[in-house]
Amino acid sequence: MSLTLPLSDASRLAGTGKAHAKAILVGEHAVVYGAPALAIPLPGLSVTATLTQASTPTIASSLYQGPLENAPTNLAPLLAAIEAVTTRLGLPALNTSIESRIPDARGLGSSAALAAAVVSAATDFAGVALDADEQHELIQQAERAAHGTPSGIDARAVVADTAIRFSTTEPTSAVVAAQPIAFVVADSGVRRSSTDAVSRVRALRETQRRTVDQIIDEISVLAELAVPALAAGQADKMGESLRHTHELLGRLEVSTPRLDALVEAAHRGGSPGAKLTGGGCGGCIVAVAPHPDATESLVESLRVAGAEHVWTTVLGSPRYATPHTLGSSS
Repeated sequence: MSLTLPLSDASRLAGTGKAHAKAILVGEHAVVYGAPALAIPLPGLSVTATLTQASTPTIASSLYQGPLENAPTNLAPLLAAIEAVTTRLGLPALNTSIESRIPDARGLGSSAALAAAVVSAATDFAGVALDADEQHELIQQAERAAHGTPSGIDARAVVADTAIRFSTTEPTSAVVAAQPIAFVVADSGVRRSSTDAVSRVRALRETQRRTVDQIIDEISVLAELAVPALAAGQADKMGESLRHTHELLGRLEVSTPRLDALVEAAHRGGSPGAKLTGGGCGGCIVAVAPHPDATESLVESLRVAGAEHVWTTVLGSPRYATPHTLGSSS
């Protein structure tokens, strides 16, 4: 597809797109080997991309401002997203402006959300629509620049309006909570690399295949149990899946003392269950709250334990339709 965009057409002089963060409740690492995973959207943490016509393409973000051709290597996912979508849609040179509230390298899908926002902005700029699979593949091209061989769960979750059940072997399905259920995400403040964490598990599997495959099977079972628990808004059953999954991820050697401490703090604060979320080896934990109206003690316990940032989101009720940030500890 090649598009001609006359300067007189004001509707084609700019495009805006938005995506959000995600948290994996159950299934990280196991999903790489075909197991299902359950993820929730975090709309309160979002990224917005704005594209405008330019004679020479530039980037404006908190990490870099200047010509696109001089962008640093840590912006490879963004560059890959821009290249993929401009090639696909035949777009002219563009300025790209990024505003993001998603912390980088914390397991919350920042690179996928950035790519999704750019893809959405580009389709808005071009005045075209892409189907979900086309959108997914463009986001995945950027994700490959960031993570090598991503499973694809982040690319689906950062554009989903509901929780999703994801598998590399089955279609992604929405999971809608019939009753409100609240989750709290706490940032350890430690940057992590999904690629390094996945490589660590792969190396462990090469030397202890039977053990690792058994853990993957157990995580798969917990993910399937978590789906109906989330759909029914059952915090206690969800908590059981989270607790057991964290123990299994510890056996895969992707947890850390810092993450374990935050998980224990969440339990002291009243959470029925908490675990690391994402690749591990740093990043964040996610905890289910005992009730949507009972998150304060959980949040306070995590702050006291030293969480750098704490966010809460509730699924399953119009009353809680807008996820909110409770602030960060200093």
